[in-house]
Amino acid sequence: MNTKKYVICGVSTRANGMFIRSMLDTFKPYCEIVGLLDSDPGRFTNCFRKFPVLNGLPVYAPDQFDRMIKETQPDVVIVAGADHTHADYIVMGLEHHLDVISEKPMVTTGADCKRVLDAQANSKGRLYVAFNYRYAPVHTRIKELILEGKLGTVTSIDLNWYLDTYHGASYYKRWNRKRLNSGGLSVHKSTHHMDLVNWWINQKPMEAFAYGGLNYFGPDGELNPAKEDGRYCGTCRVKHECTYFMRWSTRSKELVPEDDHLTQLDTKPGAYNGYRADACIFDSEIDIEDTYAAVVKYDKGAMLSYSVNFSLPYEGYRLAINGTRGRIETKEVMSKRASYPIPEQTIEYFPLFGGKETIHVVPRSGGHGGGDPLLLEDLFLGADPLRPYEIMAGAEAGAYSVLTGEAIWKSVQTGKPIRINDLLVSHEPKQVEVEAGKQQ
Repeated sequence: MNTKKYVICGVSTRANGMFIRSMLDTFKPYCEIVGLLDSDPGRFTNCFRKFPVLNGLPVYAPDQFDRMIKETQPDVVIVAGADHTHADYIVMGLEHHLDVISEKPMVTTGADCKRVLDAQANSKGRLYVAFNYRYAPVHTRIKELILEGKLGTVTSIDLNWYLDTYHGASYYKRWNRKRLNSGGLSVHKSTHHMDLVNWWINQKPMEAFAYGGLNYFGPDGELNPAKEDGRYCGTCRVKHECTYFMRWSTRSKELVPEDDHLTQLDTKPGAYNGYRADACIFDSEIDIEDTYAAVVKYDKGAMLSYSVNFSLPYEGYRLAINGTRGRIETKEVMSKRASYPIPEQTIEYFPLFGGKETIHVVPRSGGHGGGDPLLLEDLFLGADPLRPYEIMAGAEAGAYSVLTGEAIWKSVQTGKPIRINDLLVSHEPKQVEVEAGKQQ
């Protein structure tokens, strides 16, 4: 394989941990990073501190994209900043006829989905959306069972997803808490879930109806110790009265809860152009939901019953896929913070006329259920030639996952079912209310 040259738009925690680290280590013979772009110089400083070998690399501001492409002559653009920034960089990369790798969600609105789809249709480059959950061994085995005809024609899916308060709260501390930045969590987070279902059953979503609400987070959350805006976990005057904060800290040793989205640097005042990732989860600025229950109709007759909750005691999901010849069930408990031993995740297969089969799947190490390393191999080494089915997501898959998420929150607001394709409207310039430097 020839070495390819990469530029990275959005030098975020995900860019550093997911892409840059692996490109400088596992895939070093095949990757050369030639430029970084971000709105915040602090992101460059942090990146160079983590990876001294990159010191001296050219850096660019958001309005210098074309200059970056001209000066660095990359083969691939990686887009890994805050969600609302994805569309512009994806479109510009495709207009330069370059390949583009985008973190999920691909974009945040139907209008931007249309921009990307139009750009892809006219580009010699190809967009790849980093849906790492597709690659988790249990998820690929489910895909294989369906392709083997074990279920016959898929008729319905039940998917209930759970996030605990440790992980779930991180979205309400950061820029994700504003819909203009993230599209809401039915886009930012549920895009994972919608894409899995779309990919498993090979059907396209047509219509969604949903209920939703903000129940645990926001100023009316019943565990809010004081209705007072502008607080941060690191400096809050009532943090010792906050059930959430004290669940993860002690009075003698205070810890700001963090996960793969947060670092201690993100909680320091002024670290990134004044942006902090430890904003109060009970702030009135929050304008997104934390609970959804939805129904999605597909073009070949399948129906999805979906729910997600961001404030539960453990993380994981329950899944059932029904078909004309049988049923698949599985349950995953992801979080090591669960208050009970984590059981092995198996797949239970119930043929329509026969005994139950329990399928044990060989686990893999790595993030997102072992999916991250396999995704990175496909991105940097090319598709696995031994895999008999398509797994890498492109622009259309990225769009359908976003459109379904947008249909869900719009249905919550309107009380009406939302037709998916009605959201593919022409793009209108929008004002994005986000401080400079906000990234994942």
